[in-house]
This record gives sequence, C-alpha cells and structure tokens, in this order.
Amino acid sequence: MKFNFGRFNSIVVKEFIHVFRDPASLGVVLIMPFIYIMLFGFAITTDVNHIKLAVYDGDKTYESRELARKFVASDYFIISDELDNMNDIENLIDSSKVKAALIIPSGYSKKLKRGENPSSQLIIDGTDPTIARQALQSGVLVSNMYNISVIGEGNITLPEMRTRVWYNTNMESTKFIIPGLIGLIMQNITVMLTAFALVREKESGTIEQLLVSPLKPYELIYGKMVPYVLIGSIDFIVALFFGTWFFKVPIEGSLFLLLVLGFGFIITSLAIGILISTVSKNQLQAMQLSFVSILPTVLLSGFMFPIESMPYAIKLLSNVIPLTYFLNILRGIILKGIGLEFLWKDVLGVTAIGLFLLIMAVKRFHSKLD
Repeated sequence: MKFNFGRFNSIVVKEFIHVFRDPASLGVVLIMPFIYIMLFGFAITTDVNHIKLAVYDGDKTYESRELARKFVASDYFIISDELDNMNDIENLIDSSKVKAALIIPSGYSKKLKRGENPSSQLIIDGTDPTIARQALQSGVLVSNMYNISVIGEGNITLPEMRTRVWYNTNMESTKFIIPGLIGLIMQNITVMLTAFALVREKESGTIEQLLVSPLKPYELIYGKMVPYVLIGSIDFIVALFFGTWFFKVPIEGSLFLLLVLGFGFIITSLAIGILISTVSKNQLQAMQLSFVSILPTVLLSGFMFPIESMPYAIKLLSNVIPLTYFLNILRGIILKGIGLEFLWKDVLGVTAIGLFLLIMAVKRFHSKLD
C-alpha cells in the first residue's frame, strides 16, 4: 500500500491548527517542564539543617552555655527559644514551633568539675522521622564534639547526652506517611470530582439552560458542591478507617474534632476544583489544570519532604497550599493527640483559603454570565 504524503501532510497541518486553537492548554503544556524543574529542584531535598531547638539551661554556667553553643556551631540546629521554665517544652513541640529541645539541669558544671558524670537531655519530636533521625544523629555528634573539648580541658569524666523521642518513639515512617496519605488522597479525589462539574455542562450544552434560569451564580456553585461534599465525606471516613486500622496507626486525639476539620478541608479542596472548572474551556484543560494544582502539593506541603529544609521562597509558596495546614491537623490529632489550642492557626489557614477560593469561583462564573 503506497504511503500518500499529501494526505499525511494535510493531517499534520490540521492537527497543528487544532493545537494552536487552544493556546491556554498549549501554554500550560510548554511551561510545565520549566516550572516543575525549578520548583522541584529547590523543594526536593532530604537534607535537614537548622533544626529549630529550644534550650532550657538550668545551670547558666560557662560549661552549660558552651554545650548550647556547640549545637549552634554544628549548623544542624538553630536555637529559636531559650526557656526559663522546662514545662514550656511540651507546648513548643506540640505546636510544632520547635523540633527538639535541649535540657541542661542545674548543677551540670559542678558535677563536671567534681569528676562526676553530668547528664543533659535531648528531646526530639518524632512526628517526622526524617527530621527526627537527623536531630538524633546530629545531637549525638554534637555531644561527642563537646566531649572532645572537655577532654582537652583536662577533665577525666565525660558528660552524658540522653535522648528521648516523643510521639513516634521508634521513628516509624508509616506513622508519618499514613496521616499524610489520607490528606493527599482526599485532596486529589475532591479536586477531580468538581474540576469537571461546570465543564461538563458547557460541553453538553446544558449550561445555557442554567444561565437563563433565575439561579444566582453562588446558588449554582454551592448547589453543585453539595453532592460532592457528601461523597468526599464518605471517602474521608473510609480512608481514615482503613489507614489507621489496617496500618495500625492509632488516633491519639479527638476523632470528632478530626472528622469536623476533615469536613472543612473537603469543602476547601472542592473549591479548588470548582475554580478550575470555571476557568477551563473543556475537560482536557480541566484535567491539565487539576494535575498542575495537585502535583506541587505532593512535594511542597510537607507530605514527603520537610518544609524546614526548603528555601524561604518555597516555604512561602507552601503557605498557600491547603494541604500544608491539613497535614499539620492530621498528624497533630492522630500522632500527638493535640487539640484546637495548638491547631487553630492551621484551621484558620484552611478556612481562609477555602473562602477565598469559593469567592473567586463565584466571581469568575459571574463574569462569564456578564
């Protein structure tokens, strides 16, 4: 069978014309490699430096201050809080303001000079095993460096550094990943559910019937969300049950609070999909925009890689991702057993982003009506 180059060329030209008729989709496809390389190149790293450390120095002597200085000099830690009350450590770790705490008891220097073995303690938040392992290894390394300096000063006894890991004692990756996976799955499902909601109406031609009806834009948007809120809520309960039961990750905090806050996150995620649906011309474009919104959240929300190790600009970008806040909520309630007194900022973040997205979706749809 003879190949006809004329027919072949006409198909090629026709396809190019079809591609260039949708410049928005073409632009997304062409710019995505650059954005992903730049974004993920900075964001994807397992190196953790400048771990936030709280220090309680009950001795306040040259020796105790020198131990704290060794932690800073290592570049693995940065002292973010100097405490006068040891009881503040729990609050700081629960609120994720610090990832580790150094306790130097009173009498540390005297014991060292008397030839006794003084001991200090390093408490580590085990919620994120990557950070916890780095903090543990670095803490032991700093302790060894301090011991070398003590030997150099002629001391015959060595201080002891005791370590203790909270919340995830064995630093199991499963306990960190499963709560994050629940949040990630919920976002992906809910975004995809509503990303095609209005696009399908456009492509089927039923959107014109809705436009001439007395429906207000916000009534249409909110009405379309209700069934998906119900579906998303059921999915959340299923994911939460199997994630915690099958993988044996117990919920340490309030299940009721977790379900309520999960319901709020579902609405925020649905709002992302609705906004995508209002700006998309067809289902292909909606799918492309869904992937553009979903993929960065996997890497920038703290699901896989510590936000603490990301550059400052990337950290700022993570603050506009709803999943960043919901992961803190999930891990806080499931692993730490904390409540709203520590999670209120994350709840406020999810709520504010959700409201903003809903308002933008309604405005965008209203502008199309005009």
